Amino acid sequence: MHAVQRVAGLNFTQCLIDIVTNANATQNLAGLLDGNGNPVSNVSDATAISYSLCTSVCGTGREPFQWPVFSQDFSTWLLPNLALISQLPFGAQYRLDNLMSAVLTVGSPVLAGYSLFITLLNSRWINRRFNQSVDYPNSDFAVSILSSLQQVPLRLHPGRFPSLIVLPENGCWWKWFSEFVDYTHTWSIASATSVAWVVVAYIMNVINSPADVYTSSHSDGDATGSLWLWLIPIVVGWLQLSPKCDFRRLQAAYSHADQHAHIWPAGAHMGTPSASARRALTITAREKDVMSPDELLTPPVFNYSRSLRWASTADTVFLMFEMASEKAQNRIPVTLGSDWVESDTSDTIHPSNRCGSSTDIIAYCTEPHGVVHRSHWAPGVFTRMAIASCASLVLQWGTVGAAFMMAWFTPTTRMGCRSLSYLLFGVTSTLIWMLLLMSSILAHYSAGYSHRKVRSARVALVLSHWLRWAGKTLAVANSIWLVLACAFVYSSFYNTCFCNSSVVSRGEAAYNVIIETAAQAAQLRVAWIGGLIVACTSSFFFLGLMNLLLDTVLS
Repeated sequence: MHAVQRVAGLNFTQCLIDIVTNANATQNLAGLLDGNGNPVSNVSDATAISYSLCTSVCGTGREPFQWPVFSQDFSTWLLPNLALISQLPFGAQYRLDNLMSAVLTVGSPVLAGYSLFITLLNSRWINRRFNQSVDYPNSDFAVSILSSLQQVPLRLHPGRFPSLIVLPENGCWWKWFSEFVDYTHTWSIASATSVAWVVVAYIMNVINSPADVYTSSHSDGDATGSLWLWLIPIVVGWLQLSPKCDFRRLQAAYSHADQHAHIWPAGAHMGTPSASARRALTITAREKDVMSPDELLTPPVFNYSRSLRWASTADTVFLMFEMASEKAQNRIPVTLGSDWVESDTSDTIHPSNRCGSSTDIIAYCTEPHGVVHRSHWAPGVFTRMAIASCASLVLQWGTVGAAFMMAWFTPTTRMGCRSLSYLLFGVTSTLIWMLLLMSSILAHYSAGYSHRKVRSARVALVLSHWLRWAGKTLAVANSIWLVLACAFVYSSFYNTCFCNSSVVSRGEAAYNVIIETAAQAAQLRVAWIGGLIVACTSSFFFLGLMNLLLDTVLS
């Protein structure tokens, strides 16, 4: 046993010096190890000590908190990313909902990436369908409106919506509504500065890090910097996609455009319906009208909850436009038995061909043999969900995995407190995404039976609520954990015998490397470079794939 006086204010280097001095005097080499955890025969070769020796001689406490180190690491690695959160799109009616959207983004990067990518894929899908199959007045406005309204619960009245498509008087409605919602939330001086600040800070610290690898026993800043790298593609992606998520602006746009809507043909005596009854398309709804309250929240991170219902509604709109387009191409007017009137130009339809009774208008936008039962799930929806899931998982695990790799290969190698904290964040983030995605699927399933009492639908709805509550609770905890895990790294909280010895993975064979050898420093630099490449590659892959698919949306 080494009779060494414990160091006041734990200092592992000083502790090793004291142990080596005592070993020279007593020739007791028990617990003295080399960098690989093997017992040494020469006291001068000792660069590590066993976990039991570490706790008995050095103590179970941690190294003292050093404010200069903490403040420098916090302001260098964490503060720029916290500031970048402010550039996420918000726009909810209430501030608490905006806060929850930020919490969901930080707590589950894979959910944030999924909502971003599914929004892009949905816009691309509806854009391509209209471009390939529809040639009818106002179809371009319809695509723009549908793409812009993914941040709100979108509902349509099947009996009234055909009038918006067919009646020439409603051209003003489409035009005005498209213009009202065509505002841009994109690059500004503030957003560009915030993104540039994070990128430049990361690059400058990465350039300086290789020299620090030899002197720092834990490349902590590098790992936490890679841990947050997913935020840049998310912010840049939303700035490029420019989601329409300002609740009050969308509500005002709908109210202004609704003044130009004509639900019934001119001269039809249908009475004077109320404002709510007149609306063929509704973009806002009460909580009782949706299966999940998250559908009412306009910040785009909540698009995961709306994407299935939006796709079903958009598909219905497309099929109505497609049917009207096919009949117009076959020179079939709205009024049954009437003759087709030629227009002055070949690319327009004469207004008289688009007039008729309410029954004729509804029949013009439906199948010839009546309404055909369609699936509650829009075509290709699961393929788009799978693509969005893969892209977001690559982004998160590329960055979180890079941080885990750096911590794993930092002596003492294998899983310790730092790598475990990164892994815990990544696993919890993925679990949150799974819970909330399953919640949206169950909610959409139950919506298909909203007018019928089906036990499976009721069970699915209750389970959907429980999954949503569990996912959001975990998101709150995980976002706090991410900030705390970084703060623990900067504050020497993990600089204990337990954490530095990788007891989590090594068990009884755990040991604490106090002095790195040249071979260990070289190995760490390789791991650091590899982690940097993985993190940057996954981020560039996400942004590159997004820009590759964005051309269809912008066109």
